[in-house]
Amino acid sequence: MTEAREWPDWWQWELELTPHLLKRMADRQFNEIELRQMLEAPRGWRPNEEPGRYVIATTFDQREWEVVVEPLADSRLCW
Repeated sequence: MTEAREWPDWWQWELELTPHLLKRMADRQFNEIELRQMLEAPRGWRPNEEPGRYVIATTFDQREWEVVVEPLADSRLCW
């Protein structure tokens, strides 16, 4: 896991919520505000198994979580 001080440029890009993400949020019982709070206090990041995606380590509700993001360079968005 890479420490929080070594973030790539895409970390500052806007987050876009996809239908897949909205379903996962409902399944795991958290909302957009809580997701954004999780991403405001990340503990680190690492590449995901799937190329082009990254795992963000964070916490929510006193538990450790991993949030997968996919930066899209053309639009400068993260999914």
